[in-house]
Amino acid sequence: MDIKTHRPTVPPTPAAPAPAAPQDKRAARGATRPGDRIFLGLSRGSGIFVLALMAAIAAFLTYRASIALGENEANFFTSFEWNPSGVPPKFGIAVLAFGTVVSSIIAMAIAVPIAVGIALFITHYAPRRLGGPIAYVIDLLAAVPSIVYGLWGALVLVPHLEGLYGWLDDYLGWTGVFEWNDGAPRSLFTVGILLAIMILPIITNVSREVFRQVPRMHEEAALALGATRWEVIRMSVLPFGRSGVISASMLGLGRALGETMAVAMVLSSSFDINVSLLDTGGGTFAQNIASKFNEATVTGRDALIASGLVLFVITLLVNGAARMIIARRKEYSGANA
Repeated sequence: MDIKTHRPTVPPTPAAPAPAAPQDKRAARGATRPGDRIFLGLSRGSGIFVLALMAAIAAFLTYRASIALGENEANFFTSFEWNPSGVPPKFGIAVLAFGTVVSSIIAMAIAVPIAVGIALFITHYAPRRLGGPIAYVIDLLAAVPSIVYGLWGALVLVPHLEGLYGWLDDYLGWTGVFEWNDGAPRSLFTVGILLAIMILPIITNVSREVFRQVPRMHEEAALALGATRWEVIRMSVLPFGRSGVISASMLGLGRALGETMAVAMVLSSSFDINVSLLDTGGGTFAQNIASKFNEATVTGRDALIASGLVLFVITLLVNGAARMIIARRKEYSGANA
């Protein structure tokens, strides 16, 4: 007869409670560390200072502009006349707005494709021995003062544009936009070419740095699948760098909108809007302020400040539109990969 041995049931010994994780005293101290508090205060103060400075500029421009607009007897947005010293004062920004926007569009249309092409060549095609000197020369162009560009434009660029103007008139003059009447090539088209040369280094340098940030494995994966060099750029590099190129273009556009001396030395200004981009005349906000500020009366200076307020608003709108485009394109850029 088998006798089963019954062992008394012993309740399991409760596991010793795990020692409570000690609080990360260093992390707690890190939030209140004097260096962190100072850095947080400086960062926050810098941001608040920039916003306050922008608000102060906007308030000053608005106040002085309101004084001039209160005395203006013409439509500020549609008038082609600029005579704030007259009795009564009459001035408008139609010509200035048209010239600023058109010359900037011409500059962007010329500079952006060339700048992106140069950036791609330096980062993906040129050997290191060639790409380095080219990048160095581009960096030097960004450091040239605008007055030097203006002198070069007036003494070298303008006299050598007659051939281009004649060719555009022969083949595209029928459109009316490129009709030339054999005048001096001091038009908005010349201004656009000069501005394109001036903003080319900015767009090139920023685009070059963005293209260099493309993950190497993205390019190697495309090459492993049999893609050509151009297909790698089209499928991997350009989508990744699209937001950066847009940002670079907006930086260049900001300089084109506010360029003063170079435009003043090249453009033969007049308060007319011509259908042809090759006809002399036109004006920009910055050029008009620089050329008329010294001789302006009190009302005239307030009128110039009013035009500066419009340029200020245009710049804010351009930057805001750029931020919206970048935010919409961010998910397609590959930056989050």
